[in-house]
Amino acid sequence: MMLIFQFPGQGSQSVGMGVALAEAFPAAKQVFAEIDDALGQKLSSLIAEGPIETLTLTENAQPALMAVSMAVVTVLRTDFGIGVDRAAFVAGHSLGEYSALTAAGAFSIGDAARLLRLRGQAMQRAVAPGLGAMASLIGPKVDLALAEAAAAAGAKVGVCVVANDNNAGNIVISGTKEGVDAAIAAAKEMGARAIPLSVSAPFHCPLMALAAEEMAAALAATTIHKPVVPVLSNVTVEPTQDPDTIVKLLVEQVTGRVRWRESIGWFAAQGATQFVELGAGSVLTGMSKRIAPEATSLALTGADEIAAFAASLS
Repeated sequence: MMLIFQFPGQGSQSVGMGVALAEAFPAAKQVFAEIDDALGQKLSSLIAEGPIETLTLTENAQPALMAVSMAVVTVLRTDFGIGVDRAAFVAGHSLGEYSALTAAGAFSIGDAARLLRLRGQAMQRAVAPGLGAMASLIGPKVDLALAEAAAAAGAKVGVCVVANDNNAGNIVISGTKEGVDAAIAAAKEMGARAIPLSVSAPFHCPLMALAAEEMAAALAATTIHKPVVPVLSNVTVEPTQDPDTIVKLLVEQVTGRVRWRESIGWFAAQGATQFVELGAGSVLTGMSKRIAPEATSLALTGADEIAAFAASLS
């Protein structure tokens, strides 16, 4: 069996995520306490109680989602004896790449929380409110070629690129409001549905250049260890365990495309037999089922799922 651990990105957050796990397992509770200490904020209270509007703010959602993923990772290791090294590879969607790296030992939990708080703030600072936009192109006709063509139409009047190549039928574009609006119109003419996204900034596009500069400085000042298993990069779809390469790719990731469809396809080509999502929700599980249906896919969000998964490996 070739096992892949995958870690969710922004959009999977919900009020109450991980709370039952922290109540059931002291190890999970300690993860939330460690992140509270690192940030000097009771992020755990915001996760538990909301409001969702505050939790969804990029600077909160990013460390919060990492917290839940690391709670699952820690429970698996301390209570069930299953370390991340049981996986052949790990990967994460956008901010989830930080969760994957933390799970594999590249970052401490505290450093990851601080980096993700800064990442969220830097992304928000990079573009003034109202100037940027993102949209999801959805439908059976949506593939990368259609999305690229729509983005090219948008680029004639502003900035517009493909930001997230999630899977066939679900691709996200990002850029200036004028560029994205033009791309939406072009996509509709090509038979796609286009849904504007309620986001605080246009992620994974050239408009995030200032945020990339901030992350380069922050990562250069952070201790990064060699991960215990290879981490597949969002921007290159290549595995790495080299700390210097990891820094370079995380900086590029801020402005670069999240190549998730290609990532799951790469894993499948290597012989992956099981994709396991660790953290909040099951968005990535649905994607891997569509991209690599020959493999099994499941999400570990609570105690019952974790226990059942652990038993399946025994």
